[in-house]
Amino acid sequence: MSERVTLITGASAGIGAELARVFAARGHRVALVARRADRLAALASEIAAGGTAAPIVIACDLHAADASDKISAALAEAGAEVEYVVNNAGYGLFGRAAELDRADQLGIIDVNIRALTDLSLRFTDSLIRNRGGILNMGSVAGFLPGPGMATYYASKAYVLSFTEALRQELAPRGVRVTLVCPGPVPTEFQNRAGFKPGFDSAILNVPPAAVAKQAYHGLMANKRIVLPGLGIKMVPTALRFFPRGFILGAVGRFQLRKR
Repeated sequence: MSERVTLITGASAGIGAELARVFAARGHRVALVARRADRLAALASEIAAGGTAAPIVIACDLHAADASDKISAALAEAGAEVEYVVNNAGYGLFGRAAELDRADQLGIIDVNIRALTDLSLRFTDSLIRNRGGILNMGSVAGFLPGPGMATYYASKAYVLSFTEALRQELAPRGVRVTLVCPGPVPTEFQNRAGFKPGFDSAILNVPPAAVAKQAYHGLMANKRIVLPGLGIKMVPTALRFFPRGFILGAVGRFQLRKR
């Protein structure tokens, strides 16, 4: 019989690493996916030292068109069947879309949209058999237009729409589908995106470990959406009171200022 595992992408740092720790601490065997093999190996060793099953380590770049094929093959070789898919990997770039490198922005789509969609759909048969679930990493950015990070914001709007629709479709089959939408979180995301955290991060900041715990509990409770932190919980409701054009201008003024 195949062993059930939780597949976690972007597991080498930040929220992804914390999600791996949370799932492992609660008895799930985890399969860790990220580009940096050394970091994955260190995390796997840490988790195994805690007395849980040794994680499966899959060093893989989700930019690659065949990344999901490699992940699937590695799991098959390990005799593992996916019970939960955690699509955590993602990144953004700060700057005007017309001035940023086009290939880099298409890379955001590869990771944030294509890989997430592929992995969400690829293992649905095993998710249904195991009555498992999907946890997709969105963002509060998914509720907003995003001048200054246009491709990233748009990618998270896709994740929001896709996850909610998939939840509705898979619910009758016993599969939980949950979206987590954090605000600014102190991780390596900001450095890679090319900006320094501002006062918004100080106000809305929730530590990665807290985001991971809330996300896990939300998935197990079959919540539609998890909004970590009181400030973030207020954002979707507050947006209803402002015209879209006003929000567009406000986000643009905030994001396009020099950081």
